[in-house]
Amino acid sequence: MTCKTIAVVGGGLMGHGIAFLFAATGHPVRIFEPTEAVRAALPDRLAGLCDLLGRDRAVVQEIAIHERLAPAAAGSDVVFEAAPEKLALKRALFAELEDVVAPETILASNSSAIPSTEIGRHLTRRGRVVGTHFWNPPHLVPLVEVIQTEWTTDATITATMDLLRAAGKAPVHVRRDIPGFIGNRLQHALKREAIALLAAGVADAATIDTVVKTGFGARLAVLGPLEQCDLVGLDLTLDIQETLVPHLDRSAEPTDFLRRKVAEGKLGMKTGEGFRTWTREEADAVRERLNRTLAARRDG
Repeated sequence: MTCKTIAVVGGGLMGHGIAFLFAATGHPVRIFEPTEAVRAALPDRLAGLCDLLGRDRAVVQEIAIHERLAPAAAGSDVVFEAAPEKLALKRALFAELEDVVAPETILASNSSAIPSTEIGRHLTRRGRVVGTHFWNPPHLVPLVEVIQTEWTTDATITATMDLLRAAGKAPVHVRRDIPGFIGNRLQHALKREAIALLAAGVADAATIDTVVKTGFGARLAVLGPLEQCDLVGLDLTLDIQETLVPHLDRSAEPTDFLRRKVAEGKLGMKTGEGFRTWTREEADAVRERLNRTLAARRDG
């Protein structure tokens, strides 16, 4: 693929990984990051990704870091927005981008759940707006959901998927722009039931996680849920659902159990306690295990 100039809006958890991905595949990359502390940390974080994946640290030299949006985005072929999950903020950024970039520049949002249709609703050139939901960590997880808005052109979809595929990703075309797209709807359906089981005292958090990891989770990478239904038979699937589905959690909003955890400041590994308690060493070990496992699968 022809070399493209890539701009990434936001240098945090997702943005720095997206920037590394494209720099490592030969594209010049610019990151806009407004927070000084995050900007200062970016060179070391990017160098750490090089070390993890056995890449020459010279890759980092292909990434320019900017404190203002205009110089980062001007002249870019594609902009990937990886800002916080706030609709008003994303709308404001896209409005500013529309005044800075060329008419043909693709504007892509890495939102985890917000429809890109809503993000780009008030823009003049809405046909070049597309959702690109990378999965964390974006430089390791193959999937990117490419979400078509009400106005996204076929050319935008094709160009975006070609760019991602050339960068080694596995893009999928999501034809309806619904909240959460495909992956997060499936993931949070599982999380909703897991939280409900924990809140009801059915098992502790470690046990629930073990059931997922060592049970059906062990086969999910090679056998999707609909494949598994076809494998065992839809008649058996129906028989199980006749008994099970009436008893699944049907909460129409986040549970009080989760809300209390957040209100009490029990946010997970970053605070030392969430659904489980964590020392810094335990949390670091989980992150290391995740990165090493995904890196090994990527290389394999």
